Order: sequence, then structure tokens, then C-alpha cells
Amino acid sequence: MQNRNSIVKRVAIGAAVVIVLIFGFWIFRGTALTGDILIEAHVQRGTFVAEVYSTGQLQAENATFIEVPSELSSRRINIFEIQVTDLVEEGTVVEEGDFVASLDHSAIEELLNDARDELERSLQALEDARIDTNINMSNLRDGLVNARVAVEERRLVMEQSIYESPAVQRQAQLDYERAERNLTQELSNYSLKERQARHSVERALEEVRRHRESVEDIERLFNALDVRAPKPGMVIYSYDRLGSKIRVGSTVSRWAPRIAELPDLSSMISNTFINESDISRIRPGQKVVVGVDAFPEKRFDGEVVTVANIGQILPNSDARVFEVTIRLFGTDPELRPAMTTSNIITVDRIEDVLYIPLEAVYRTDSTRYVFTRTNQIVRQIIDAGMENSNHVVVRNGLEEGQVVFLNPPSNREELPLLGEEIYKEILQREEKAAKDSLEQNIQEVPQRRGSRDDDGERRRPGGEGRRNPMPQ
Repeated sequence: MQNRNSIVKRVAIGAAVVIVLIFGFWIFRGTALTGDILIEAHVQRGTFVAEVYSTGQLQAENATFIEVPSELSSRRINIFEIQVTDLVEEGTVVEEGDFVASLDHSAIEELLNDARDELERSLQALEDARIDTNINMSNLRDGLVNARVAVEERRLVMEQSIYESPAVQRQAQLDYERAERNLTQELSNYSLKERQARHSVERALEEVRRHRESVEDIERLFNALDVRAPKPGMVIYSYDRLGSKIRVGSTVSRWAPRIAELPDLSSMISNTFINESDISRIRPGQKVVVGVDAFPEKRFDGEVVTVANIGQILPNSDARVFEVTIRLFGTDPELRPAMTTSNIITVDRIEDVLYIPLEAVYRTDSTRYVFTRTNQIVRQIIDAGMENSNHVVVRNGLEEGQVVFLNPPSNREELPLLGEEIYKEILQREEKAAKDSLEQNIQEVPQRRGSRDDDGERRRPGGEGRRNPMPQ
């Protein structure tokens, strides 16, 4: 019995040694050919999924915004921005009418005092205009009465002069006519002065109305500086123009009025930014798996909703990115706005294709190739297709199960290069695609006889340059 156990033990040890030797042979069998330790991988067949990864931030798709009082937009209030002096803690649950924020009372109080002073001055100016009008019109009325009396007196003198000499009669008539002209002038002057006085008083009244409305607007604004919740909800701070959250001391204005928001947590979105190198692969309707950093164990399905047409450069970054909005399906009471998300966007899915690790693919200016083994290690040109973060599709050049090496042999430049026919097929396909594109452009845009390059020289058709030759 003891001998039998010993035999079984020796057999097990021997089998383990054989397995280790076989494994070492498969992993490092390139060593015998090149003297290098080469790491192998195999060409696989299956479903290939192309994905784009990004981080984002949760937001409510719909929200009620808490903004500066509408009175701040009045044209009669000469103030364009105001500081936040008090703010409830973010995440506070409020009811309709509850206090949310307070804006700088001191700035508005100073503005209100100035407006009241202006109103007082305009009231005084109105009173002065009325007094001046009464005095001036009284003097004008006295002058008008005197002119009428003078006309009557000259008329009597003229009538009594019929018994006098012709010269005296003529003088009396001239005096009467002069008195009538003076009366006419006084009447005209009175009418003009009366109209002028009325306009002066009306202008003073208009100034009073304007300053009174300004005072009333500022008083309404002053009373609205304590901002209250328009409906129940959870308070989430908004962002200013620089992308920073609104805090005590932040500045808001009629052009950037948002202070906070009350999000609708039943529908959440993730706002993310995609690098310009990947944005051409992103389109609305693509499926997304959304992870939330605060809850690593949770995953949410979603889809791309919008893709920005215009890129932007984020602060402290030189990369150009495009904003993408992802809608999450379903709800979760634990989700909150501003949580960080990890988004996996499925940009394409291909069934039954060959693919290999990206690390196995090497590039020149014109081709891609791998290190593989036939009777010896060679460089094999491949027709590579779609990529994801780990693998690349192989359209031609390799077979399922074939070995490729993840690290290059030390004598790589001496190894034979196979697959020249694949390289030619790629060239023919690309030339045909370029020709088709050119024909389409000619149909859409009137053909020009020629164009000049940057240094002013005319180019000949087909003189744009040629591809680099395939590696030797």
C-alpha cells in the first residue's frame, strides 16, 4: 500500500514537470529560433466590440433653476452683477418658499439711497418749475391786460380826434395801430410762454415719474434679495461662467443668473467630453454602460443623446474635446448630481471576425505587420480593421489560432517580410476610395481648372504626393 502511494506521488510530480515544460515550450519556443524570449498570443475568432471610454458628471435631465431676482434685469437699475452673501448647504432639501440664498444688500441699499436722493431733487425741481411758471404767467397776464387797456385808450383818443387837424388825426390813428400791434404781440408771447411753461412742468413731472419708478424697482429688488425656493426639492449649486460652483462670494448677473437648481432626480444624464480623435465614431443612439464612482458595484444602461458639433478646449488642457450627453435608463434614489461617472460607449459591434492584441501590431508609414511563425519567425503584413482599447480586427494576413508575438525579436530587421500582395490590395482599395470621393466632390462642386498652393505655384493634377513605400 505504501509502495503504491509512493508510485502515485512520483507519477503526479512527473506529470507536473511535463506540463511546466510544455507550457514553457509554448511561451518561449521563439527562444530557440532567435535567442530571444518572445511572448505569444493567438489569433482569435469571435465577436469584436469597439468601445470608447470617458469620464463624466451626473446631472438631472430636467431641473428648476433658482436665479437672481427678475427685478435685476430692469433697465432702470444700473447694476449688472451682484455677490452671493449667503447660501444654504448643497444637498439641503427645501420646501416651496424656503430660504435658499441671499444677495449683497449693501450694494442695493447704496443704489436705493442714491435713487431716493435723485427723486428728492426731481421733486424740488418740479416745485421750482411750478413756482417759476406761476410767476412768469402772472407777469405775462399783467402785460396782456395793460396792452388791452392801451388799445382801448388809443381808440378813444382816435375817435375824439375827428375834430382836430388832419395831422393830429393821423397821429392818433398811428398810436392806435401801434397799440393793437403791441396787443397782438403780447397775446402771441403769452401763448408761447404758456406752452413753454407747460412743457417745463411736464418735463419736471416726467423726471419725477422716472425717478419714482426707479426707486420702486430698486425697492422691489431689495425686498427680493433673499432668494427663496420656487418648489420643493434638493438644492444643487449651479456653475459660473468659468466652470466653478457658485459659492458665498461668487458673482451672479443678469447674463449669468443661475444660483442653484432643484433637479428632477427621476431622469439623469451624464455629461462627458470626448477627444477629437474619437468623436467621429460617436453618434446619438449608441448604447452606453455607465458606472458611478461612488457606487462601484452598480452599472446602468444608457444611450448617447446628443453630440456637440463644435469642439472646445477645457481649462488647463490643450486637447480639443466635444461635449456628449448620455441619458441613463431607469432611476436610483442614491444617484445625485455632480457624481463622477465612467462611461463605456459601444461604437460598433462585428460578429465572427479575427482579432489580435494591439501590442502585436507594428506600424510603418504605410503598412501594419506582425511577427509570426511559419517554418521560421517572419514579418507578416496584415490588413487591419477596427480597433478598440485592447484588440484590432484582422481582415487578411492571419488565420484563426495562428501565433503572433507581443514583443519584437532582436533581429527584426533581418526577418523576411511576407504579404506584399496584401499591401497591394490595400493600396488599390484606398486609391479606389480616393477616386470615388473625388468624383463625388466634382459632382457637388463645380470643377476648377486649377488651384494654387501656399507658395503661389500651380499644382498639376495628381501631384499631391505619394505614399511611402512598404518596409523592406
